[in-house]
Amino acid sequence: MKTYIKLFAVSSLFVLGACSTDFLDTEPSTIKVEENFYKTPNDAYQGLVAIYDVLQREAYGGPLLISEQASDDCFGGYGVADAQADVEWDRFLFVTNKDMNTDVWKNSYLGIYRANILLANLDKINWGADPALKTRYEAEARFLRAHFHFQAAKMFGDIVPLDHIITSGEFQLPRQAAEVTYALIANDLKFASDNLNNDNYSQKGNANYGRITKWAAEAYLARTFLFYTDYYKKADLAGVVTKAQATAYINDVVSNSGHGLVADFANLWLAASFENFVGEDNTEMVWAVRFNGSGKGNWALNEGNRFQVNIAPRGGSIGKYATGWGGATVNPKLYNAYETGDTRRDATIIDFAGEGLNFNAEAREQRQYTGYSWKKYCPITDAAGTAIVETNGGNFQIDNYQDYAIIRYADVLLMAAELNLGTNNALAQADLDKVRDRAFKNTAHRVTVSKTVIMNERRLELALEGQRYFDLIRQGVDVAKAAIDNSAADAQFNVTFRTETLGWLPLPQSQIVLSNGTIQQNPGW
Repeated sequence: MKTYIKLFAVSSLFVLGACSTDFLDTEPSTIKVEENFYKTPNDAYQGLVAIYDVLQREAYGGPLLISEQASDDCFGGYGVADAQADVEWDRFLFVTNKDMNTDVWKNSYLGIYRANILLANLDKINWGADPALKTRYEAEARFLRAHFHFQAAKMFGDIVPLDHIITSGEFQLPRQAAEVTYALIANDLKFASDNLNNDNYSQKGNANYGRITKWAAEAYLARTFLFYTDYYKKADLAGVVTKAQATAYINDVVSNSGHGLVADFANLWLAASFENFVGEDNTEMVWAVRFNGSGKGNWALNEGNRFQVNIAPRGGSIGKYATGWGGATVNPKLYNAYETGDTRRDATIIDFAGEGLNFNAEAREQRQYTGYSWKKYCPITDAAGTAIVETNGGNFQIDNYQDYAIIRYADVLLMAAELNLGTNNALAQADLDKVRDRAFKNTAHRVTVSKTVIMNERRLELALEGQRYFDLIRQGVDVAKAAIDNSAADAQFNVTFRTETLGWLPLPQSQIVLSNGTIQQNPGW
């Protein structure tokens, strides 16, 4: 789903409080505006594609990178001469630039805005002989609206939930209590779960791969349930979804989705197993954001995965790993957390010395060099040592093409294990065993299921996939602090998690200014 139309002159940017009534008089950038556009199912499809399009922007300075740098698995990294604003994530300082999270805020509300535009216009469409298509588009749009709300809520805490197109009198709405936002999220995900059919798009070459399915919606509902009930110490998801219901949804994905584990963990990741890479459209991918290299250096497009250059080795290609900026260097504690025989370690992390690669950190001006870097999502070179993306005519900064896996089946199994604890321990054990059996390629490393065991397994299985920080703070700020605090002989690796922040990251200062006092900065910042 790579094409989209610009429905409004203002549709390419939405920031709460940033608009004035001036935009209401702006001439549309095309002849397609809301008043004359939504007439046919194809019009609705283009509106739906416009929502999906926002997903690709999340890979540039988005929650994946931010959360990993804030967790105990990574430091800030980048170069010794880079601006301080580029390297503060790991220190919980944010003292020089509190606008570092602006892209997350903007993209979240851009996605919400586009979703609300489509949802408000579905009744204008002549659906003809296919009224079920309306329900499908509504379900996908509501899922995406829930996703964009959750992306903001899990980073910033209380946000401004929007279930409609705001009017000029609502540009400075206040933040709402978490249960208001999560009730909207839960209702949207429940609608998607209950109204999408049983299609599974993970088969190779399926033209719909990357679109929302019933299975993605059920899994995402379980994810939000676990985060909300853990962090806010609630029994249900904002009064909308009970634990029994969340458990039933995730068990449905496990048993009936048709998704499964790829036999070899390493084969999921291009840099870990180039020759045996199973491809991105594989049975384990319940939902992924799709990318391609078709932009060919065009910075105006968002087709490529702009995240990948951030974590690739700094200062030039080395071995099969293509060059990048050296961000989010991997904490040795993560590397050492894997047991002997766990195949996930060497598929997840580049061990420069262990792989015989002489990485001269000083010459490469690498900040916070640990000896370890990301293998997941690392771009690779061809036989001549040139980044493959450049061999194919692209720009190594913006045209990398690996998809971003948001929900893998392994994550589904671990969420199912967590939700079944206490009510069906045998099923919880079986789900956990599947993940560990794949990791070790045998059944000799099984451990008794418990909440602690599951959380540790999530760290190892989902390392460098954007889950760790949120798994920590949902267990409590004391748990997060115990994991994240780091004291070292080299002061650049000292990290202090400040519990007064409650785990939330700072709101973009520009949005606070634009809100005219309606929005206040998060505690501790």
